[in-house]
Amino acid sequence: MALLALAAPAVLPAQEFSSARGPIRVVTVARGLEHPWGLAFLPDGRMLVTERPGRLRLVARDGTLSAPLAGVPRVEAGGQGGLLDVTLAPDFATSRIIYLSYSEPGRLGVVGTTVARARLGDAGLEGATPIFQQSPKVRSGIHFGSRLVFGRDGNLFITTGERGRRDDSQDLDRHLGKVIRVRPDGSVPPDNPFVNRRGARPEIWSYGHRNLQGAALHPETGQLWTVEHGAQGGDEVNAPRAGRNYGWPVITYGRDYSGAPIGEGTTKPGMEQPIHYWDPSIAPSGMAFYTGDRFPEWRGSLFVGSLKFQLLVRLVLNGERVVREERLLQGLGSRVRDVRQGPDGLLYLLTDESDGRILRIEPAR
Repeated sequence: MALLALAAPAVLPAQEFSSARGPIRVVTVARGLEHPWGLAFLPDGRMLVTERPGRLRLVARDGTLSAPLAGVPRVEAGGQGGLLDVTLAPDFATSRIIYLSYSEPGRLGVVGTTVARARLGDAGLEGATPIFQQSPKVRSGIHFGSRLVFGRDGNLFITTGERGRRDDSQDLDRHLGKVIRVRPDGSVPPDNPFVNRRGARPEIWSYGHRNLQGAALHPETGQLWTVEHGAQGGDEVNAPRAGRNYGWPVITYGRDYSGAPIGEGTTKPGMEQPIHYWDPSIAPSGMAFYTGDRFPEWRGSLFVGSLKFQLLVRLVLNGERVVREERLLQGLGSRVRDVRQGPDGLLYLLTDESDGRILRIEPAR
């Protein structure tokens, strides 16, 4: 692909950390990214990385950054919004299609989470076209979501935030605070739970969410798992199922930032309980299940990035139950925005800062 490349980064010393399995090493693969948000591996081992101000870059295996790719849709970069997640179409090897989520400007200052697909060509993106646009767009700079995950059936899950409009999470006529499920072209799968319900948006898969910033498929079951920000406490890990209500803001394990209670408590009939929650909040973002061979002790664990505490959380699972939590990389000093498993069986992280990095976790010995 004939894209202008910048100089490769200088080799930086690795950081070593302790873990229950023994010492691990964190290597800086690339730096100089401005608030990177989402990462996807290409079949040849290169990476696509989004930067929140609206840039998409290719990153070579040696860490060389491309110049910003042409053809990226216009984003409204402000507050928590901007260019967000990126994922490849299941048939990317032949179609070269990718998907991007971003905050799209509307008229009179409103903004909404949008997903577009485009072809990755020799000079950048070609034919970027929206396939989902959150309705309604609102005047708010917070809680855009947004992760993109293809299910095993080829349909696309899109996570959204409630944009600070709490009650809209419970309103089925609005896309805010929902998990969305669409076909690759944006049309509605006929088995979505609200297809035949009057007054409900047919794209909705589940509802009652606050701000979903992590999502991944369980490697054994194929079930979608998500992680979402609570308020002051109440971050949740869920496995959202079709048509179910996950409670926000009626039930939550968090409190308002003022210290005031939110909603009616922590349980209510007809509303789901989380698989796991954090109180106080860790401000979770990207997540990934580990299936590789480089860390056999970690196989089957769920990894979640923490923005607030600047670390990586490992959750040990027994089915859909968390049996242990391990906090890794304490002292890293960077907000962990995304977590991915690479084709080499190692874990890769994005750090959310003005000089953002791609980090690789390796066995120290």
